Amino acid sequence: MQRFEKKPDVESILFLIGIQELGDVRKKFSKEQKQDLMHIAICTVLSSSGYYELSHVDEDGWPHFTQLKPMPNMNPIEQENFLKDHILLYFQEHEFMD
Repeated sequence: MQRFEKKPDVESILFLIGIQELGDVRKKFSKEQKQDLMHIAICTVLSSSGYYELSHVDEDGWPHFTQLKPMPNMNPIEQENFLKDHILLYFQEHEFMD
């Protein structure tokens, strides 16, 4: 927030988690790669609750996931809160916060 002078939204946080999980900090990603990074982040944060598991990493270093169980039926606000809770859990598990 201090660096960009605005509160980050869920999509921005997911994008950064995706970069963290990929381990590739480059200056530019294509639009498709940005979507893939957010997908990586969603699968990663939801893996702690058993929704996804890492299946493999491809030859370019991109992780791929398998869905283990269906997502609960939620409205958009519930979905965002569900993701926020899992993002916080991710940060705690990785000791980015107390």
